Amino acid sequence: MLHAIANYKTDTMIGIFKTNIATPAERQHMIQVIHAHFDVDTCYVDIEDCDKVLRITDMKVDEYTMMAFVRQQGFLCEILE
Repeated sequence: MLHAIANYKTDTMIGIFKTNIATPAERQHMIQVIHAHFDVDTCYVDIEDCDKVLRITDMKVDEYTMMAFVRQQGFLCEILE
């Protein structure tokens, strides 16, 4: 049983993106719409960071789908390198 849990955790996809989400209201809106449209665990935007980092854990979609969705909401979104 412990082995299955360990394997599950290694398959968890984490997305880390550079955005231009700048205000608390924009952050709250984006987190809400991501949770409404995708099966994700946690979603956070660090508006204090220079890259306005969007971090999503346990994503069930690929990074390009998530970037396209965030862009449809009117924000810049690219993979943080």
